Amino acid sequence: MDEKKVWIGIKGENETAQEFVNAWHQAEAGASAEEPQECLYFEDLATLLQTLTPRRLALLKVLHLSGPTSVRKLSRLLQRDYKNVHQDIQTLERIGLVLRTADRRLIAPWEKVVAEISLAA
Repeated sequence: MDEKKVWIGIKGENETAQEFVNAWHQAEAGASAEEPQECLYFEDLATLLQTLTPRRLALLKVLHLSGPTSVRKLSRLLQRDYKNVHQDIQTLERIGLVLRTADRRLIAPWEKVVAEISLAA
């Protein structure tokens, strides 16, 4: 079974739009669709680093390992203040790195978070 991964990178609106156009042209030409990938793009490195802080990455790891849980339990596991964990969860949920189960518990379904930063851009 393949690991569930999410790719994180930096792309401007033009690059993202071009990616969509290329996929559209491939579909029109009858090319087989690539395996869907979960991707999260930031407009610049500063925004990426401001959003994915070391504490939020640690939170994702603990959440992934603990399985479906609540903010309260997660704050106890991390030994952090409930309010701060709640704020971090809201941010990570908003960008799609934290999801909720049908019973509203939190999950981080990713085995890996893969970041790509181009030095040429």
